[in-house]
Amino acid sequence: MAVSLSKGQKVDLTKTNPGMTKVVVGLGWDVNKYDGGNEFDLDATAFCLNTNGKVNVETDFMYYNNKKNANESIVLSGDNRSGEGAGDDESIQINLATVPENIAKIAFCITIHDAAARSQNFGQVANAYVRVLNEDTGAELIRYDLGEDFSIETAVVVGELYRHNGEWKFSAIGGGYQNGLEGLCRDFGVDI
Repeated sequence: MAVSLSKGQKVDLTKTNPGMTKVVVGLGWDVNKYDGGNEFDLDATAFCLNTNGKVNVETDFMYYNNKKNANESIVLSGDNRSGEGAGDDESIQINLATVPENIAKIAFCITIHDAAARSQNFGQVANAYVRVLNEDTGAELIRYDLGEDFSIETAVVVGELYRHNGEWKFSAIGGGYQNGLEGLCRDFGVDI
């Protein structure tokens, strides 16, 4: 049975699942009624961060144009442009055993593509969540439902996987950004 988290909560991942090395982080959302005449495209992104909270190299930032890190231990799925249908809209496969040692945490984010130009924000998004699954069994281990806490934000850091005493843990973040992907990149040390 999956552990359901609230904003700010943390939970062990590998300590409570010994021997598990491959996980899938699934991200999902629905778009509320929207009649702005533009496509509403949300994107999953992942930032591999060092102990200072910054990327080491540009390939440590994964998004629709860079779907894997240098050693391919972290791989994004394709770009779902509608968010329609049940289940995960986008996912990220992670081989925890091969994530480079200089990566202390992996931040998972959802951004709205061209949000400012299209006058879109997370106030128009419902049912956003992040979940962690055991890749081998498909079992859902952790789930964090974001709720309806966001209105004018155009990007959200939904959660983080991080190393602690040789084990991986998950933290439910739920932090919103009003300046979208650009703000995330600036904070995580990516030149855009």
